[in-house]
Amino acid sequence: MIKFKDISHAYGQTPSIYNIDLEVPHGQVVSLLGPSGCGKSTILRLAAGLESPLKGEIYLDGRLIASPNLHTPPEDRGIGFVFQDYALFPHMSVTDNIIYSLKGQNRLDMSASMLEGKVKDALDHVDLADYADAMPHELSGGQQQRVALARALAPEPKLILLDEPYSGLDSRLRERIRDDMLHILKELEASVLMVTHDSEEAMFMSDHILVMRDGRIEQTGRPIDLYCRPKNAFVAEFFGEVNRFDGMIIGNTFTTPFGNYQFRNAKDGDDASMVIRHEGLVVRNDGEPNAEIVETRLLGRYTFIHLSMTLKNGEDLHLHARIPGLNMFAPGDRVSLTIDESQTFIFPTP
Repeated sequence: MIKFKDISHAYGQTPSIYNIDLEVPHGQVVSLLGPSGCGKSTILRLAAGLESPLKGEIYLDGRLIASPNLHTPPEDRGIGFVFQDYALFPHMSVTDNIIYSLKGQNRLDMSASMLEGKVKDALDHVDLADYADAMPHELSGGQQQRVALARALAPEPKLILLDEPYSGLDSRLRERIRDDMLHILKELEASVLMVTHDSEEAMFMSDHILVMRDGRIEQTGRPIDLYCRPKNAFVAEFFGEVNRFDGMIIGNTFTTPFGNYQFRNAKDGDDASMVIRHEGLVVRNDGEPNAEIVETRLLGRYTFIHLSMTLKNGEDLHLHARIPGLNMFAPGDRVSLTIDESQTFIFPTP
């Protein structure tokens, strides 16, 4: 539905994104994932028409809508935008907020009955038909978020842009609302480009994820590809908390607390990193003990464990493990610590 081709952008003399290529196919949710300041929101603003590219071209349904020499105004793009703060008009009812979006999409020639039907359909989709006459301040955060989505969906846009739409919700409400939104978007076969800095949110919502850093795309793929096959430590660390061990390659060998690993085409003195997800540490009370329990914390579905491991050089390594449910470990217990290699990654340092 939308395609970025070699897009670069700058705010004044400050570059923001470099040579971005991306595509959002029909009916799919694509997420831009990365830390603050990496360029995610700039891409969303370029798609919406709120910014113009310094270089490259943007296409919507095969039609050129933006380049350094062409700018299609936001109102002529047929794109819906759900802002981070929802941006509902506080002096308008829910119905009037939605009607405003319809009129803004060249729907001034609609009859009153047609407008009423569009509003009803939009509110039915988000299960808010009983709140048509309510004012935004009378609604909960989750309800306001769904009104913002209804307003974006009402004009039947070719593309929906979501700018961290759940950031203002508490964790339990966020889980329920994003599940509701995903069902709505899939039911309507909407094409979606979403910005988030939450990897779990991106994996839950997305068919495809683009991980960004410093204005560039680090890696793209399906959630399972990025989680199971990260291309570098930055991507691996973005998909869950990790333990990291940095070291040096000597004789093509990287020596770690959990064994030696061979590198091809490496030079003596090159740096490397071992990244182990918290769930990648296997803690057992049988076998040869090589670590000590420092502290445990039950966090509902899993237990979080702090461990200390003394290396051969006398250095103490502090590690974190996450195991399902309850455990019988206590501070001071000596345990056997190994790794699940499917949750462990080793990368040469660029």
